[in-house]
Amino acid sequence: MKVLIVNGSSHVNGTTMQAVQEVQKIFSDANVDTEVIQLGNKPIRDCIQCGYCFEHGECVFKDDDVNAFVEKAKDADGFIFATPVYYAHPSGRVLSFLDRVFYSAESVKPNPFAFKPGASIAVARRGGTTASFDVLNKYFGISQMPIAGSTYWNISHGLVAEDAKQDEEGMQTMRNLARNMIWMMRSFAVAKEQGVPYPDTEKNVSTNFVR
Repeated sequence: MKVLIVNGSSHVNGTTMQAVQEVQKIFSDANVDTEVIQLGNKPIRDCIQCGYCFEHGECVFKDDDVNAFVEKAKDADGFIFATPVYYAHPSGRVLSFLDRVFYSAESVKPNPFAFKPGASIAVARRGGTTASFDVLNKYFGISQMPIAGSTYWNISHGLVAEDAKQDEEGMQTMRNLARNMIWMMRSFAVAKEQGVPYPDTEKNVSTNFVR
């Protein structure tokens, strides 16, 4: 099994990475592979709704990791999106990245994200974590992805990396999150082996409120 992890921080070894590394420890102990996509400080274009992906099966912008991530998602069993908190919202780079990832993935059949568990992580010095956590969970809710929870919301605190390591409950939350996701992925694998079918999906209706 494999989990793809997106780190939406510009700092490779900052507070967000401490949360990521804590879940990685649990995955590693359970022989679950992980790959971290570090968005870093490179520019990431936002979605311009050009419609290119619906005709060509990939995003029109090819100078970053979006198309490669969608391709990797086909073979992944779970996903974690982690972000630092900027003004009570996720980093702009992770939102631009995920907007394009999920929009372009709509043109891929079968959708590489549907029916695979996802989880989000938000890290802040003090406030804004639950608002950021809520924003990232929206991607799962619209993509038929079961959401993995923990024993608290998936958040941790710290101004710098060393602070984050001292948030004992935050680190405990990350470990329990990883364990819960492992259980979900294993359960889904058993269901697949037993021939449990995916639910039928209706996509015929799209209502515009202004006509």
